[in-house]
Amino acid sequence: MSTQLSGVVSALATPFTPDGRLDEARLRQLVDRNIDGGVGGVVAGGSTGEFASMTGDERRLLVETVVDQTAGRVPVVAQTGAMSAVEAIELSKHAQRAGADVLMVVAPYYEALTVPETLAYLRRVADSVQVPVMLYNLPMATGVNLTPSLVRQLATEVDNIAYIKDTSGDMSQAAQLIHHHGDVISTFVGWDSLCLAAFVEGAAGAVAGTANVIPAELVSVYTSVRSGDLAGARARWDRIYPLIDALLSAPFIAAVKAALREFGFPVGTPREPVHDVDPATLAAISTLAKSLREAPVSEEMTR
Repeated sequence: MSTQLSGVVSALATPFTPDGRLDEARLRQLVDRNIDGGVGGVVAGGSTGEFASMTGDERRLLVETVVDQTAGRVPVVAQTGAMSAVEAIELSKHAQRAGADVLMVVAPYYEALTVPETLAYLRRVADSVQVPVMLYNLPMATGVNLTPSLVRQLATEVDNIAYIKDTSGDMSQAAQLIHHHGDVISTFVGWDSLCLAAFVEGAAGAVAGTANVIPAELVSVYTSVRSGDLAGARARWDRIYPLIDALLSAPFIAAVKAALREFGFPVGTPREPVHDVDPATLAAISTLAKSLREAPVSEEMTR
């Protein structure tokens, strides 16, 4: 698939069975749930997908399963970053062979690299494949912030670096990427609570873990902005923001999985050592989920 990536891209959660194995059947159903909700793409093995707790074989199986189930309906983004360039290149080449449309690459996330080391790693991984690459700026984990000027440098030096997922949480940085560097790279915000702001600023889209839970609702915000209906976009956003904020205010992976259970789509609990949400957090998520379930989008709002 050569379609330009845009819109709400869902950072897929990874379903696990009660004994901790990858639940391939439920993963396929989750892919369908997101596509049926109108998302513009899906991410296999991102942070919401718990890639850091998975073996290399599991990560490869995850990508293969998502690509197979998606069957060309939307682009598949495979997150292939790893603790070493060698492993990241192996995962990237596998994802390309498996049919992933875009590769998302995060820098190593234990011992912070220097900026030159980070740039060299990203160049080497991107150079190892021919498919488009999305830089994954996650400074809270990597210890290195890919500033707009560094992003431009990479995008102009490496032909297939085409996108960035900016998960800095800094809207001013995202705005600079959108307005000053849109000629060389397409920006996706990676901080779910900034989706409306990013869409209004002109971002190509968002990579959102909360899209697992409320895909159609997030997509409706994006499409309203794109159609010029800012009032409608704000009304839709006001309706879903409390749940998004609650999920971001809790341990995120556990919160997303808890919310999916509340929407009648259980995908298991996080892989140990991550725990499920505590009772108070679950109660808050349950109340907000119930409110959304019992107050569906009105006919007027969907026009």
